[in-house]
Amino acid sequence: MEVPLLDKDPLDLHVTWGGHATVLVELDGVRLVTDPVLRTRVVHLLRHAPDPGSRFIDGVDAVLISHLHFDHLDLPTLKRYDRETRMIVPAGAGPMIRKLGFRNVSELTVGEGVEIGPVRVLAVTAEHDGRRHPFGVEADALGYVIDGSRRLFFAGDTDVHPQLSELAGGLEIALLPIWGWGHKLGPGHMDPRGAALAAAMLQPELTIPIHWGTYFPIGMKSVRGGLLERPVTAFSQQMAEIAPDLESQVLRPGESLSRPLR
Repeated sequence: MEVPLLDKDPLDLHVTWGGHATVLVELDGVRLVTDPVLRTRVVHLLRHAPDPGSRFIDGVDAVLISHLHFDHLDLPTLKRYDRETRMIVPAGAGPMIRKLGFRNVSELTVGEGVEIGPVRVLAVTAEHDGRRHPFGVEADALGYVIDGSRRLFFAGDTDVHPQLSELAGGLEIALLPIWGWGHKLGPGHMDPRGAALAAAMLQPELTIPIHWGTYFPIGMKSVRGGLLERPVTAFSQQMAEIAPDLESQVLRPGESLSRPLR
C-alpha cells in the first residue's frame, strides 16, 4: 500500500525512503531517485516492506546508480521509467543502461559531476566492490553528493574510509547504509557502528539510516527475521555513544521528512 504524502512546500527539502538504498530526494524543484529497487522479489531476496508507490517513478528527473550489484541496479525496475529520464551511473555501466533505451546517460568517475537544473551531482569515493556478478560489467562503486540550496550525501554501499572526512562541512543530510540484506556483512559495508563513525566524520545536521529492514533471503525470515529490525536499534545506540551531539532520524519505507528553507 502506498503511503500518502502530506501537502508540500516546493521550497522545502523533501526526502522519502523507499526501502533498502532507494531514496527520493526533492530539492530545488528537482526530483532524484537513488538505486531504485521496487520489486517484491530480486533474485533470492524477498521484500519485507510496503511498496513505496509510483512517486518514485513518475516525474523523476534523474536516477543515481551507486554500483552494479543486483540490489542496487535492478534492470526490471529501471524499465518502469520514461526513457528520457536522466541516468547517472558509474563509468563502464553506460552500455547496459543504453540497451534499455535510455538516451540520456552520464557515466561518472570519482570527482566528476553533472548538472540537473539548479542541482549538481558529484561522484565521490565508495569503498565497495561494485562489479556486476558473476562475470558481469566491472565498474567502481560511487557515492554521490547532491548540492543545491542544500547539500546531501548518499553513500550507496561503502565501508568507512578516510575520504569521508573531506565531505564534512555544510552537509544537511547524510544517507548512510547500516546493514545489508542477510545475516552477516561482507567487506565493503557499514554496520551500525561503522555508520555512526561515518556520521561523526561527516558531521551532517541530520543522519538517516538506509539499507536495512527491506530485503531478506527467501525462507530466512522465520529463522533470522530479527535482523530486519535489529540494525536500526543498534544504530541508534551507536549514535548515542559515538556521536551524541548529532541528530538522526529513522524513516520507514514510504515515510518522508521535510526541512524548510532557512
